[in-house]
Amino acid sequence: MPAGVLGRLQQLLAFASLIAIFVFFSFASPNFLNYSNVTSMLFSTVVIGTLALGATFVIVTGGIDLSVGTGMALCAVMGGVLIVEAGLPVWLGVLGTLLFGALVGLVNGLNVTVLKLPPFIATLAMMLVAQGLALVISGSAPIYFSEESGYADISTGSVIPGADFPNAVLIFALAAVLGGVVLNKTLLGRYTYSIGSNEEATALSGIDVRKWKIIVYVVSGLFIGLAGVLISARLGSAQPATGMGYELQAIAAVVIGGTSLSGGKGSIVGTVIGALIISVLNNGLQITSVPQEWQNVILGCVIVAAVYADNARRSRA
Repeated sequence: MPAGVLGRLQQLLAFASLIAIFVFFSFASPNFLNYSNVTSMLFSTVVIGTLALGATFVIVTGGIDLSVGTGMALCAVMGGVLIVEAGLPVWLGVLGTLLFGALVGLVNGLNVTVLKLPPFIATLAMMLVAQGLALVISGSAPIYFSEESGYADISTGSVIPGADFPNAVLIFALAAVLGGVVLNKTLLGRYTYSIGSNEEATALSGIDVRKWKIIVYVVSGLFIGLAGVLISARLGSAQPATGMGYELQAIAAVVIGGTSLSGGKGSIVGTVIGALIISVLNNGLQITSVPQEWQNVILGCVIVAAVYADNARRSRA
């Protein structure tokens, strides 16, 4: 079976798994299938899903980004510094947060391409640096946005009249559409797939691989900055100690959605499905009172199954 068909089949299986999990918990608990809980699941998908969108670009190139979680916390802190401490307007502070996220991605890209560090090591180092800087800049204390009217509405407000539907979900949906267009319809997307499929052949064809890999990490950084805005607006504060662990769930969402860890294959639609699977699974297990330790065991098994499916697909290609 052709590799493209196998990839679409894995994506369809991921979607079927999402439907099956949703139906199972709908019967398992009467509190699962209601508007409030469904909205809560979508809301909980936003941060992990946004980080996963950026991670998709990196993983399609055959790289990895372990800094997305602590980078998000650092961006949130920088947003607090710009808006609360420097007194910038909210829109300008948000723009500054996104640009700072791009800077985090730029540093990652330079470390990978110029210093030629393995992506795992380069982003692991950034993960630690971002974690430390977030604590240093904030003085190890949260920065509250309580005096900044409108900032919380970015995440928890609703632009839909008469509906208690958070803006963060709409922003995530728009970010996913934009990410899908960039990955599938632009030169950056074509080069991203090409680099992941065969970096050496891409370079021999005259493409500046170094430049485009840096751009890919910058794009990932923009999504990190956006996640920093969304989580701090949701919490009403920039929490410097948050972030650890988010990178694992973001990468898990990408892998569950069918993106190959070896690069060259993947999609934004699959990543969104993967993020939804994690959120629905976590929510359903909590509602059915499954202990936290078993929730982690089950999620780990799902990740193993997704990676096994990816390996099987590549071995048959």
